[in-house]
Amino acid sequence: MCNKVKTIAKNKNGQLSLCKNCNVYHLIFNNIYFEFSPEELRLFKKHVTEIDVEYWEAKYDGMPVQRKIPIQAQQDNLVLVFNKQELASLCDLLTQSTVKPFENLSLLDIDYTLYLN
Repeated sequence: MCNKVKTIAKNKNGQLSLCKNCNVYHLIFNNIYFEFSPEELRLFKKHVTEIDVEYWEAKYDGMPVQRKIPIQAQQDNLVLVFNKQELASLCDLLTQSTVKPFENLSLLDIDYTLYLN
């Protein structure tokens, strides 16, 4: 188990971390967990950032589902599906363009519904 893990990027849907001892990247996104070598992360990032969102949204326009953008896993019977916002959030983590772990959050970064009674 990794014990020198440093968080690289983080947002409301997940975080990307790196273990300094074993040089393994840990990507947690909603209820999905990945472990990547540096090369595997580079290839996954390239694949995800090149997805044509408009194509998949148009292709499944008539389908009554929220998540229309597929990412095929190496396992043949496993496909991960995302909506446009989730894919953008995943890309933000992979490109490390999210709020850094110890930076201050803005009001817009907080995903909370406030009810005034």
